[in-house]
Amino acid sequence: MSEHTATPRFEVPGARVLRERARALTGYWWVLLAAGIAWVGAALVILQFDRASVTTVGILVGILFLAAGIENLALARLDVPMRWLWAVFGVLFLVSAALSFADPTDTFAGLADVLGFLFLIVGVWWMVRAFLERAINPLWWTGLISGVLMTGLAFWTSGQFFIHKAYVLLVLAGIWALLQGITSIVRAFAIRAAHETL
Repeated sequence: MSEHTATPRFEVPGARVLRERARALTGYWWVLLAAGIAWVGAALVILQFDRASVTTVGILVGILFLAAGIENLALARLDVPMRWLWAVFGVLFLVSAALSFADPTDTFAGLADVLGFLFLIVGVWWMVRAFLERAINPLWWTGLISGVLMTGLAFWTSGQFFIHKAYVLLVLAGIWALLQGITSIVRAFAIRAAHETL
């Protein structure tokens, strides 16, 4: 055996600690998977409503905003650049949830009026988040595509009459939840792949 093969490999100081912390953090990929499955389940429930009461619609939309707010605030706790942006959007989602829970009946009419604006906020955030994750997520483009689709839905919704907005509110909320669920599931498997690589 030569002395070159017996010498230890050169390793950057602190790289092992960083790798272990990254592996520990990516070990929670299943939380994002569970959130994605919950989003898809919520989408299926919303899209199945035939004659749901207006109150139920207001509460379900409030729950969707609450989940998005909690998810974004949890992501804001990560030590990454521009994490404050996740916190800002998390607070915006939580404010939307509080308004939805305050009066679900009036929330339905109010959401129908401002649905396009709310979907625009969500679509823009998904596109911003996709570009923020571009360096670390090889599937960043799925978030970008979801954001573009959501932005298109926002402009389409804004051009509808109130009666039509009320009828499509369930469908659009279901599509929003479905896109969020699919994006979260894809992101979870990307994190799982990174975990196995580490």
